[in-house]
Amino acid sequence: MKAHDGLYIDGAWRPAAGRDVIEVVNPADEQIIGRVPAGDAQDVDAAVRAARAALPDWAATPPAERAARLAALRDALAARADELTETITAELGAPPDFARTVQAGLPVAVAGSYAELAATHPFEEKVGNSTVLHEPVGVVAAITPWNYPLHQIVAKVAPALAAGCAVVLKPAENTPLTAQLFAEAVHEAGVPAGVFNLVTGLGPVAGQALAEHPGVDLVSFTGSTAVGRRIGAAAGAGVKRVALELGGKSANVILPSADLAKAVKVGVANVMANSGQTCSAWTRMLVHRDQYDEAVTLAAEAAAKYGDRIGPVVSQRQRDRVRGYIEKGVAEGARLVAGGPESPREQGWFVSPTVFADVTPDMTVAQEEIFGPVLCVLPYDDEDDALRIADGTVYGLAGAVWAGDEDEAAAFARRMSTGQVDINGGRFNPLAPFGGYKQSGVGRELGAFGLAEYLQTKSLQF
Repeated sequence: MKAHDGLYIDGAWRPAAGRDVIEVVNPADEQIIGRVPAGDAQDVDAAVRAARAALPDWAATPPAERAARLAALRDALAARADELTETITAELGAPPDFARTVQAGLPVAVAGSYAELAATHPFEEKVGNSTVLHEPVGVVAAITPWNYPLHQIVAKVAPALAAGCAVVLKPAENTPLTAQLFAEAVHEAGVPAGVFNLVTGLGPVAGQALAEHPGVDLVSFTGSTAVGRRIGAAAGAGVKRVALELGGKSANVILPSADLAKAVKVGVANVMANSGQTCSAWTRMLVHRDQYDEAVTLAAEAAAKYGDRIGPVVSQRQRDRVRGYIEKGVAEGARLVAGGPESPREQGWFVSPTVFADVTPDMTVAQEEIFGPVLCVLPYDDEDDALRIADGTVYGLAGAVWAGDEDEAAAFARRMSTGQVDINGGRFNPLAPFGGYKQSGVGRELGAFGLAEYLQTKSLQF
């Protein structure tokens, strides 16, 4: 597994300004698998300058040509499926099947969707006696997380390129090798020099420098709400636009008429996917009090089957954080019915699939994002009580509703204060808007809604 020892700036790999490096560690065996440069403010400045220089020509490039470059990027990513799968498995610890189908596969579809949108989106329209132009916002700072390393990169970079923006990407320090493979694909796709730039580095150094840089017009960040607040504050000082996709504590509401066994089974699978490291995971399962004991038993049985099927969490720090939350849950009176804080393996940063019962809405494990394979099962008395509990956190990213009748489930979903709700296990739609209410973020990703984040409007009156 190769790692570039430079940064991708202005169409070429070049040495970083300093000598500091980031060691990339496999969370499954704790072995170093690569080293990449730790870019600093000087490197960020070089990347932003390259982006600004390339911006006018790329913004003026016909949408059809931008679409062609995105189609070529899609193809380049698809051709790297094996290498991307291997890299994501090694960097993140994702099981190979999940790494291939979701981690490496979904971004190809998303890149393809923006190739189509770049060719078909109405970048100019008539409104009365005005011509309204939808123009690129400018230079974009894309700061991405480690949990879906390629998907989050594509979900930001592809619409930015489709809009005619130039980009500087700062990926998470845990998964920079995936970002380097993406940069190779961008180069192969023929995206002009300077339009896309990659600076690997630490968040407090390179990420902060990007958010504060006067040459950046928009900061797109995905990560924790705490860091999102700092990014927003740094960007706000320069009156930059921000797009923030932040934390979640999503509720999976199972109404009495639902197929309980199916709803619980799918709900547990949703939480355990990616070792629980999914911002939109349904980490709170809400069940009517009359069905509560049965649901708890079903959830515990389902979680037990994931013992050797999920990978590690991304780092020792993350493992310790998740285990700390589990211990906190026990201390506050929640009842463990599956898993616990003990590590299931001697090597690697693994966490046992864990289910809590007897959880009350005010407990820490029911309020804060744990970001690990931990499910809380809470009882409710009626639909109004269920809605109160579902909406009773600072987050509003996603959720799910199950009922015997689809319309019944949809009626409840319409009342929820959250950005995306799956009805009876509805499939993920990469063209639908993704983003949250409240402290889950600002803006939307994916599809035409994601493209709109990277456009600004101008009107010409005749």
